[in-house]
Amino acid sequence: MEPPRTVLIVEDDEAILDPVAYRLERAGYRVLRARDGAAGLRLFRRERPDVVVLDLMLPQIDGWRVTEQVREVDPAVPLIVVSARTGEHDRVRGLEIGADDYVTKPFSMKELVARVGAQIRRVEQARRPGGRTRLVVGPLVIDPDQVQAFVDGRSLELTPREFQVLYALAEQAGKPVPRGRLYREVWGYEMVRGDRSVDVFVRKLRQKLARAAPGTSFIRTHYGVGYTFEPSPSGTAAD
Repeated sequence: MEPPRTVLIVEDDEAILDPVAYRLERAGYRVLRARDGAAGLRLFRRERPDVVVLDLMLPQIDGWRVTEQVREVDPAVPLIVVSARTGEHDRVRGLEIGADDYVTKPFSMKELVARVGAQIRRVEQARRPGGRTRLVVGPLVIDPDQVQAFVDGRSLELTPREFQVLYALAEQAGKPVPRGRLYREVWGYEMVRGDRSVDVFVRKLRQKLARAAPGTSFIRTHYGVGYTFEPSPSGTAAD
């Protein structure tokens, strides 16, 4: 029997921390608790949890910096931000610095547990041997066994969510993938009107791909529709 997956919760409000921990434990997870950013980072480095659930407004070290430091240690661990900061700027910033998902307070406990489970399942599915095919496009290798992409053998250091977005687009190479469909396939939910998560992750992918393969543009925008994985020389209409 496999040991339970570990979830680290970093939250200074006990009225939120305790019920979230209780619901996750009831769902079968091993739960670690931290009430400030510094303690959260220490627990993360020592225990290397399978998922991190993180508030932004934390004592000692805020959630923005915790996210950045977690990503420096492990670019692949799923990280869910749970925050009272509901503005679009905060959501976009959280996703850009490394969060895989962003849940605003107040939230449904059932929904949060479902999102934690979805993160774990998607990482496990991606790593399952014989599950998805390894994709090779010129110098770019998209490897589901490692949940990572490489250019000329060098890792792009994608987060799980970035990898999932890239794989979903590359799997449909040459075909436009609508934003709503991409969100359903990768996040597992219907996209809320005005949600820019897909655009944020495509922008992050473009930045990492451009640094690794500056001569090639891999993702093309279909305005008003979505995106197409369509490699072409940089500086063309596909950029």
